[in-house]
Amino acid sequence: MPENSVRTCLECGEKLAGRADKKFCSDACRIAYNNRLNSDDTSYMRSVNTILRRNRRILQGLNPTGKTRVSREKLLEKGFDFSYFTSQYKTREGAVYHYCYDQGYLELDNHQYLLVVKKEVL
Repeated sequence: MPENSVRTCLECGEKLAGRADKKFCSDACRIAYNNRLNSDDTSYMRSVNTILRRNRRILQGLNPTGKTRVSREKLLEKGFDFSYFTSQYKTREGAVYHYCYDQGYLELDNHQYLLVVKKEVL
């Protein structure tokens, strides 16, 4: 960077002094910048995240032992939305588990679901 160029804080625009790789004038500006950057930008994202969190709470609440059978009706009664999940896992046998973060479910026969907890959480 040329010596005569003026570096400014990415958040507030104040002139920076000190290290050549400095990006913020203070911890408060660094935190505000990152909070803004990581916030849910749209109401759509907020609503999807709300649904995913609710789905996870429902699965977790109905599965205190880590492996439980529950009916589709019970999940729907609690407000579970089957359209939203964070990942899928397909077994060699072809069974497809759906996960809301670490809480998962597998559709069984007769509108029954097996609730499970993902063993390896990153």
